[in-house]
Amino acid sequence: MITKRIIPCLDVKDGKVVKGVNFTGLRDISSPVGLAEFYSRSGADELVFYDITASSDGRKIFTDILRETARNVFIPLTVGGGIESVADFENVLCCGADKVSVNSGAVRNPSLVSEAAKLYGDQCVVLSVDVKRVNGVFRVFAKGGREDTGMEAVEWIRRCVGNGAGEVVVNSIDTDGVRKGFDLEMLEAVCAAVRVPVIASGGAGCIDDFITLFKTVKGVDAGLAASIFHFGEVDIGELKKRMAEEGIPARIQEENNHGLR
Repeated sequence: MITKRIIPCLDVKDGKVVKGVNFTGLRDISSPVGLAEFYSRSGADELVFYDITASSDGRKIFTDILRETARNVFIPLTVGGGIESVADFENVLCCGADKVSVNSGAVRNPSLVSEAAKLYGDQCVVLSVDVKRVNGVFRVFAKGGREDTGMEAVEWIRRCVGNGAGEVVVNSIDTDGVRKGFDLEMLEAVCAAVRVPVIASGGAGCIDDFITLFKTVKGVDAGLAASIFHFGEVDIGELKKRMAEEGIPARIQEENNHGLR
């Protein structure tokens, strides 16, 4: 049985991990390298590293911090921020990323997804989509949630998966940082539209929110969160034990001579 993944997210700005509410009011938390090492030891299944202002600032990702982070983690690492070309994919992969997340770059150049998938394989291309309701319609936002593209989100996701995106991260701007649960309606709509792994992002406030997510949206593959892990409000080990108790398949880390099992 395929396990449901738990993925901490490092939103990095100016070399510091930050977190806000509804993509605004950012505040510094810690060093990305230190947090990455902690999560690698604590049973996280994967790690996401977003340079959240690279696109809006019109610059490339901070490769020195990325290299140091990649050297110190032993779980899959997805990296995004300022990815505008296949050369950016190559650069990030050479810095130690396992997968590359593209968001605003795909909005500006829709062929980027297919070009990258042909070069590096579908499994390497992660489509990250910032979605917000506008007059009851799921709309795609770009530049770190600052710019309404006018595109309907589910159709955009379906199109990019058709072009080779092997995984989708659905970031709900409406629930981001609010800690009242994932956007189940939005996730149901996306999971019904595509047949690739879907990662839920935005809204987790407690262990029960993950349990509700996995029990309600059967097609979702992973839950991603930031602040509740960063501030120690949810322990990944305890979360996974609860998942197992609820019959949700999870990779459990145990203290034994064989490490993970």
